[in-house]
Amino acid sequence: MAAAFCALASALYLLNDVRDAEADRQHPVKKYRPVASGALAPGIALAMAAVLGPLALLAVFFAAPAALPATLVYAGVTVLYSLGLKRVALLDVFIVASGYVLRVLAGSAAAQVAPSHWLLLCTFFLALFLALSKRRSELAARGAAGRESLKEVPLGLLEAFENVALGTTIVCYALYTVAPETIAWFRTDRLLVTVPIVLFGLFRWRLLEARGAGEDATKDLFTDAGLLATVVIWGTVCAALIYGPGRT
Repeated sequence: MAAAFCALASALYLLNDVRDAEADRQHPVKKYRPVASGALAPGIALAMAAVLGPLALLAVFFAAPAALPATLVYAGVTVLYSLGLKRVALLDVFIVASGYVLRVLAGSAAAQVAPSHWLLLCTFFLALFLALSKRRSELAARGAAGRESLKEVPLGLLEAFENVALGTTIVCYALYTVAPETIAWFRTDRLLVTVPIVLFGLFRWRLLEARGAGEDATKDLFTDAGLLATVVIWGTVCAALIYGPGRT
């Protein structure tokens, strides 16, 4: 299931990169993408997408049919995003965030596990926060020239939206840790102690963003020692609380 979803996402990214190749060539970072840089011909990229996409959907159909509806919605919304919705102010970041929720729904369906409502909300608002962070960093660095959806959104307002998403993420995560279904699943009510760790990580992210980071979430995560340490500590504490002694 995970491999199939990765293949589907790759097909959708290939489609998006072909459509954006010309604009990406004008971007200081995106110009190094395979299609924009010329390393991958547009025709080959589209052919790969045409093969990967249907194969991925077939794999989901046979391996985890319950996950097919969420997977199809994810594919459809992502295609619409690539075809033009990415240019609509604010709607673009909401579509990006919804894609991560659909991933969780597809994975939960494949595993035949009902996802926590708080987990879904936390996923949505965290993804929304990161998407707004990326847009804010792009707008601060290059103005609205690099992304059409930024032309109608002032920097100060974008920061306000980002802070709302940040605060809501923290609240949703805190409520997730003490939700009855979470306590029943992990057999502990002590996950609440991880909230300060998450809070520090998110605040660290905002600090890095203020210093000029934020455009590349993956790069920022793996190049900042503070963020890496936070993730490791959070994972270690969660593992100790879930698998260690003293569970209810």
